Amino acid sequence: MSPKAPITQDVLTIPRKLPEGNVNLVGLTRDRLREVLIEHGTPEKQAKMRTGQIWQWIYQWGVRDFAEMTNLAKAYRAQLAENFVIEIPEVVTRQVSEDGTRKYLVRIAGGHEVEVVYIPEDDRGTLCISSQVGCTLTCSFCHTGTQKLVRNLTAAEIVGQVMMARDDLDEWPVPGAPKDETRLLSNIVLMGMGEPLYNFDNVRDAMKIAMDPEGISLSRRRITLSTSGVVPEIARTAEEIGCLLAISFHATTDDTRDTLVPINKRWNIEELLQALASYPKVSNSERITFEYVMLDGVNDSDADAHRLIDHIKRHNIPAKINLIPFNEWPGAPYKRSSNNRIRAFANIIYQAGYASPIRKTRGEDIMAACGQLKSATERARKSRKQIEAEAGLQS
Repeated sequence: MSPKAPITQDVLTIPRKLPEGNVNLVGLTRDRLREVLIEHGTPEKQAKMRTGQIWQWIYQWGVRDFAEMTNLAKAYRAQLAENFVIEIPEVVTRQVSEDGTRKYLVRIAGGHEVEVVYIPEDDRGTLCISSQVGCTLTCSFCHTGTQKLVRNLTAAEIVGQVMMARDDLDEWPVPGAPKDETRLLSNIVLMGMGEPLYNFDNVRDAMKIAMDPEGISLSRRRITLSTSGVVPEIARTAEEIGCLLAISFHATTDDTRDTLVPINKRWNIEELLQALASYPKVSNSERITFEYVMLDGVNDSDADAHRLIDHIKRHNIPAKINLIPFNEWPGAPYKRSSNNRIRAFANIIYQAGYASPIRKTRGEDIMAACGQLKSATERARKSRKQIEAEAGLQS
């Protein structure tokens, strides 16, 4: 069988020149924060305590000005200000959908831009964050996939998206005020621009910061990482991050998945399912989410639904299946499955004993829906023929 779509190269690290000047403390692990404090004059015997104090000011209280860190001596605050900065991505534009979804375009070092989406719901508030500028992959149904990879985000730029959203939601607690357990931003999903497992170290460090109990303090079960199927990194995700896992599955045969998710040609459906079956932290209370975009006449037949069930049952994977109505974008080479077809597909899965929620489209009026994210600086419209040719959909 001849390939239907290109696989872009694996990019684990993209060397680049970091901004010169004072060290940004955002995104440093606790150990690294301690090291840089010592390197810049903090006595070693005090370093652990100072690390804890500064960590709380940055991540628990959201403070960006060293002068406000009032439990530190005035001279030490001045010393910190001489050597360090506390910087997060800059908001360029902020759009609010009719349904309350917020989409941010944020600028990072080098002038690049990524998109971040906040989705408010009755029982939670979910922030969809990005891990790369562009994407290494070329998934043919995904708008982000039509943008070439520019670079990986740093840990500071990843956790900085969370801090930016908390700023916008005015959700940093006030020192000394009664504790409020209500969270406007209660969940994180790594489902924005990029493949998180091709930027593993930075994603891990950022999520460890988000989970730290003396800071943003989100439970690991409130964080979901979505991957297209970078099989060698799946076990490592459980061991080093411990968050929930979602798989961009989208097809039940290798022929179809090769086109929709070209990474399938490197690690096919069977290899992916075996990795999921042995995912160390899988249990019935921590099901793996199978994400499945519904494309008219491509992957939405009754036979596809039965094959999907067979895949999951054969490997004994605790799972739920999120059915995603395709969110069309300008030049998209596919159409959304009809509502009746989606409901019929969902019913087959439900009758087999699996949860099969149909994801409600959010933020579609501001191009904030699943699969629509794309940096505004790279948003030049391609013709339908160009996109179909790149996706291997033309004969």
